[in-house]
Amino acid sequence: MQYFVTGATGFIGKRLVRNLLARKGAVVYFLARAESGRKVDEALAYWEVDRTRAIPVKGDLTQPGLGVSAADRKKLEGKIDHFFHLAAIYDLAASAEEQQQANVEGTRHVVELANAIRAKRFHHMSSIAAAGLYEGVFREDMFEEAEGLDHPYYRTKHDSEAIVRKEAKMPWRVYRPGIVVGDSRTGEMDKIDGVYYFFKLIQRIRQFFPAWMPMIGLEGGRVNIVPVDFVADATAYIAHLKGLDGKAFHLTDPQPKRVGDILNTFAKAAHAPQMSVYVNAALFYFIPAGVRKTLMALAPVRRIRNAIFKDLGLPEDILTFVNYPTRFDCRETQKALKGSGIEVPPLDAYAWRLWDYWERHLDPDLFIDRSLKGRVKGKVVLITGGSSGIGLAAAHKIAAAGATTVIVARDEAKLAEAKKEIEAAGNKVFAYSADVADEAQCAALVAKLAKNHGGVDILVNNAGRSIRRGIESSFDRFHDFERTMSVNYFGALRLTMGLLPQMIAKRRGHVINISSIGVLTNAPRFSAYVASKAALDAWTRCAASEFADVGIEFTTINMPLVRTPMIAPTKIYEHVPTLSPDEAADLIVQAIVERPVRIATRLGIFGEVLHALVPKVAQVIMNTSFRMFPDSTAAQGKKEGEAKPSADMIAFSNLMRGIHF
Repeated sequence: MQYFVTGATGFIGKRLVRNLLARKGAVVYFLARAESGRKVDEALAYWEVDRTRAIPVKGDLTQPGLGVSAADRKKLEGKIDHFFHLAAIYDLAASAEEQQQANVEGTRHVVELANAIRAKRFHHMSSIAAAGLYEGVFREDMFEEAEGLDHPYYRTKHDSEAIVRKEAKMPWRVYRPGIVVGDSRTGEMDKIDGVYYFFKLIQRIRQFFPAWMPMIGLEGGRVNIVPVDFVADATAYIAHLKGLDGKAFHLTDPQPKRVGDILNTFAKAAHAPQMSVYVNAALFYFIPAGVRKTLMALAPVRRIRNAIFKDLGLPEDILTFVNYPTRFDCRETQKALKGSGIEVPPLDAYAWRLWDYWERHLDPDLFIDRSLKGRVKGKVVLITGGSSGIGLAAAHKIAAAGATTVIVARDEAKLAEAKKEIEAAGNKVFAYSADVADEAQCAALVAKLAKNHGGVDILVNNAGRSIRRGIESSFDRFHDFERTMSVNYFGALRLTMGLLPQMIAKRRGHVINISSIGVLTNAPRFSAYVASKAALDAWTRCAASEFADVGIEFTTINMPLVRTPMIAPTKIYEHVPTLSPDEAADLIVQAIVERPVRIATRLGIFGEVLHALVPKVAQVIMNTSFRMFPDSTAAQGKKEGEAKPSADMIAFSNLMRGIHF
């Protein structure tokens, strides 16, 4: 048997060719573009044959007769028993022009060549998309009945099949596979398409919620999914049966699942939460079409929709499949395959392989450089409070990653020591002395940064002041509130607002604000500190909304208690669990690499949720800590050392790790 195959190096094609080559004495000619040398070599290695059994023929789908030379035509004439046409665009996101050129004109050129070389039989790989959005059951003997062909993918698949039916001068057979997914035996897939578009959504849900949490999801129509190995095996088998010319075969699942069940199957494979309550997507269609179009025409609605779709990697037309209206009868295919052992495996049996392969090989996040070096190399990173503690630890990591690292602090002597320490490790750093609480010094610093470094790409507002004193002990100390607000809030704003104009001009920038877990838990004794950080958090949320469309991002880190010089005066903290400066610096690195809106510990988030849902309970817990832990000796107006914490205090602080007491 001698075969000619277009699309032989493609996802379905390479498996079909391998199947054909398994037949005794089979020789496969396959279309190859002149510049596809590497693809040809890879295909030959995959098929484990040389060029005597798999023979590339130079040509191009866009050329009449595929652009195959006269010499090659003469060599092929009258010798091809089966001509398989698989080359096409299988991509909802492709442009209408691309799909027309490849799917319709390409098919016309293929049929021209098949006619010219007098191939004995023509096999066309179509798609269930050829039925369009037909309402009801679409049989294998139906074609002209297709409807809802407005989308270019549906229309071009239908039109290309029409060319085969009308223009092929030899017997033909058409194969309409369902939505083709990866290999049921290996999980291998070549691109993100079809149901794979929902995998990122499932992954995000898994990141935020435990697997046992019930979810609300959408229910819709039945979506027909088949693995690529079934498509290749069924096509090769049916192609060699007698008496089946002039027919179409639905390579589909006779028992397709609904959208909700499919998503749940993959959620289970991903160990993600599953939907237990469904909302039927068809309900949205009770809204008149005119109203829906009007809503989508509104700029805010359109922008929100586009942002969500972009973030999740969803094409605009993906929702078409949620309410997919067509069912596909496949009795002729089942009859042809009877006794062959070839059948569609249940999705539940191989979904885990598809998910595993996607997460290991296709997840878009795998192709993003998520190293610190990839984020900061060649960029200017400014860290306030960089002479000690969290700031110094972060500066070490960022400078080592190749950033133009700038540290700022008030104390020139400590700043010089920090600079010397970083340079002793083999890294370069710039140090500028400035007090962020001083407006004039901030303005001078911004001017220096613009002149010497062309501005700042990443700003880490780390400089801060903390005061641990109960309100009852602060009635005559209003200056405590002013001091913390001056550094933690106004200081961060002075620098940020000074640097923002340069970021706006470049249309890029990242501001990282070191906040506190206390903002989430409302820690008593820290009213001055927490209020200043809460003000910064609120300003950051407003700023993030204003600059979301100009490339400037904001991250808030609700930092737990860290063992830094700032907490050293409170001796009781020597006996409670805290983060090290190096561990805190890792959170800053995470912020730079991942650029999230917020970074917080689970305990911090739990505290915020507790205050939102049951504020009285949260107040009781915080009041317990307030009464359990005493004021510092300084706050009490005493000079003698503080008493060691009790066993209850140590146990409570370990349970509430990282919270300020």
